[in-house]
Amino acid sequence: MARVPLGCEPVVGPLTPSRKREYRVTNRLQEGKRPIYAVVFNFIDSRYFNAFATAGGNRVTVYQCLEGGVIAVLQSYIDEDKDESFYTVSWACNTDGDPFLVAGGLNGILRVIDTGNEKIYKSFVGHGDSINEIRTQPLKPSLVLSASKDESVRLWNIQTGICILIFAGAGGHRNEVLSVDFHPSDIYRIISCGMDNTVKIWSMKEFWTYVEKSFTWTDLPSKFPTKYVQFPTFIAPVHTNYVDCNRWIGDFILSKSVDNELVLWEPKMKEQSPGEGTVDILQKYPVPECDIWFIKFSCDFHYTAAAVGNREGKIYVWEVQSNPPVLVARLCHVQSKSPIRLTAMSFDGTLFSAAVRMGQYGAGMWWQVLELCKWCFSRDSFNRR
Repeated sequence: MARVPLGCEPVVGPLTPSRKREYRVTNRLQEGKRPIYAVVFNFIDSRYFNAFATAGGNRVTVYQCLEGGVIAVLQSYIDEDKDESFYTVSWACNTDGDPFLVAGGLNGILRVIDTGNEKIYKSFVGHGDSINEIRTQPLKPSLVLSASKDESVRLWNIQTGICILIFAGAGGHRNEVLSVDFHPSDIYRIISCGMDNTVKIWSMKEFWTYVEKSFTWTDLPSKFPTKYVQFPTFIAPVHTNYVDCNRWIGDFILSKSVDNELVLWEPKMKEQSPGEGTVDILQKYPVPECDIWFIKFSCDFHYTAAAVGNREGKIYVWEVQSNPPVLVARLCHVQSKSPIRLTAMSFDGTLFSAAVRMGQYGAGMWWQVLELCKWCFSRDSFNRR
């Protein structure tokens, strides 16, 4: 278990917006009466940087951002199980570069959607409970991670349908895993966090031959020698409550709990003592009224900015790599008074989407109509307080 050293005070960002960017609402979409649990832009293929996908209920929908703030529906997929509720979706591709979507949720099944041919490509069964998040390996976008309520993280090859690795066991999470992420440049490292209040760093280096084998496997996927990774290389006690979102920022980690802030920190591992080390908390990005769990932040491709909502329907956009941190904008809208559970920034951060729930909620569930609000970078000032 890593320790947080004493005497190292993090830099806390001021809550006065710099107005480096001006945002305005350009469009709002309503997807029936089912909640939207996921919104994600395509970072995998430069041809589709203006496309984003949403997931909610048993439906996954693909949209395209056009000129003048127009949003066009490109495709929509309805799962055969009407009781399915997708919680997460991620863009990926096969080894030929064809765009895929990978969605998962309540049933614990990953659906791989071939968007080029407009059909289900594969379905992966393995998790023992619901799937909370899916992330794609940016260097090998045929690989995806899934985080589950069953306390495990799984690594999949969507090209061959193989579950390569399972991160669980003696040193694994002791409650739901809520978020996962691949390191942007170190292909062996991943992070995970969850309801056991920890962030864990894992290494795949010892098992990489199995990852390579998954691309050439010709037998049944069920016969593949899936390996368990039981011990993380680092366990960080940065937060004292549920950790619902974490992302690599280079070799640093940006994570969020229910403490009204995002935290940027550096893990300092001991090479000779796996799992041990210290945590250097570098910066904090305040987000007032963000004290309920399962509110996730998003970043642009280069991690220059992070957008996060709060329980009062406001969105805070922080410049992540500034020291001290700079609040780019604080956004609000007269029709947005309820928690904003998630946002999705575009490749260059000039626009993003936010799932805005209208009505009451309970136990982390959104019960009534959600609206998808697209915020677009503009010189026109948006209502900010």
